[in-house]
Amino acid sequence: MIKGFKDFLMRGNVIDLAVAVVIGTAFTAIVTAFSTNLINPIIALFGGNNINGLAVQLGKSDKTIVDFGAIITAAINFLIVAAVVYFIFVLPMNKLRERRQRGQEPGPVEPTDVELLKEIRDLLAQRQRQD
Repeated sequence: MIKGFKDFLMRGNVIDLAVAVVIGTAFTAIVTAFSTNLINPIIALFGGNNINGLAVQLGKSDKTIVDFGAIITAAINFLIVAAVVYFIFVLPMNKLRERRQRGQEPGPVEPTDVELLKEIRDLLAQRQRQD
């Protein structure tokens, strides 16, 4: 049972999809809090006496504010999340893939053509009995 589950996880894009969903959801809150409470005040410090930090107001309306601090913060957020995903998930998976290619660890067992045909036959027979 565990070997089958391991084989399922090691096939194709399952790992990539799981990484994207879990990391994107869970880690975003941490990075956003870090940026909002640490990075934004530092960026605003370089903005001088302007209450908006590194923002520039192009017109008289608040809708014309270009906030460079928010852009810098978003870029830093992206870099932090990308680094965590790479070093914690992608790099170890690449190492595992390399070990498998060298033959140190066997890859997932693929079903043979005969096994697949038997499974299809059994499913068709079961379907005919139900009708």
